[in-house]
Amino acid sequence: MYEWQKQIQIIMDEIDTCIKGHQDEALTLRFLSRRLGYSEFHTTRKFKEITGMQFREYLRGRRLAFALKEVRDSDKSFLDIAFDYGFSSHEAFTRAFKNAYGVTPSEYRKNPTPVVLRTKMNTFDRYFLGLGEIGMIQSTNDVKIYFVTIPAHKFLHIRNYESNGYWDFWQKQAQIPGQDCETICGLLDSIKGKLDDDGGSEANSGSGQLMAYINDPDGRICAWGIPRAECYGVRLPADYNGEVPKPLLLTDIPEAEYIVFEHGPFHYEQENCSVEEKIEKEMAKFDYEANGCTLDTSPGGLTYLYHDPERYFKYVRKIIRFE
Repeated sequence: MYEWQKQIQIIMDEIDTCIKGHQDEALTLRFLSRRLGYSEFHTTRKFKEITGMQFREYLRGRRLAFALKEVRDSDKSFLDIAFDYGFSSHEAFTRAFKNAYGVTPSEYRKNPTPVVLRTKMNTFDRYFLGLGEIGMIQSTNDVKIYFVTIPAHKFLHIRNYESNGYWDFWQKQAQIPGQDCETICGLLDSIKGKLDDDGGSEANSGSGQLMAYINDPDGRICAWGIPRAECYGVRLPADYNGEVPKPLLLTDIPEAEYIVFEHGPFHYEQENCSVEEKIEKEMAKFDYEANGCTLDTSPGGLTYLYHDPERYFKYVRKIIRFE
């Protein structure tokens, strides 16, 4: 099963690459099946078995997700967008768009309210599957430590007081109707103006979405016995006044100084746990007092976690300077 999950992941990766490059000739089941060396029938059956979706359904959802961002962020004609993303006509695009999001492209461009997009699926993850790291540690990057001042902004997010870590967070969220990873990440992906959005297509990797820990304003105790909750969300400009869709929370974050513990690019499958341990060791031994500060443990204090293996793994922790 692991081998097929890896094979289907190749298809998922190729789909996004081809959509971005408008390579329609490569976005066929025949082409992708041949790349894997299997028949269309066998690939289709395995795709449905592993993802729970038909190949065509997933492909259309990803095309519409990319198209929606073009509708939202560009002034391109709807006909051009339709052709760019594999639709035969303006009418076909409009029908598919409305069926998926409940509004027409023109209505959405005028009022881009949050909707749930079809995010990229990840069918093979060694850590989620409990397989751990493989191979040898390759990166030699040390952990960089530096201070930054982050301007006032807002944090749109969900919280969980019982989880412990990324995978456990989403496993517990999946037990709450409408708060599973696919729904929440799809909703956040549609939000315009995310401060950390670099155009990525995956959750927690360039799409502006990130984990965080918040010192709970109400003093609610998390599973670790401290007044802190795990969060997942997006940073937004301080003047953001868009819709706050349920069940998300919107918190005002004032300007403050933060300390950053950052590791550079690394091989996710081979090094993720090792890099995280390296950062945690640096955080544990850092002498805050000698640097004239202390961690901010006051209600509302935040720690952001940025995880993008192609660029960095970093913790951004709020501090207070001694007077």
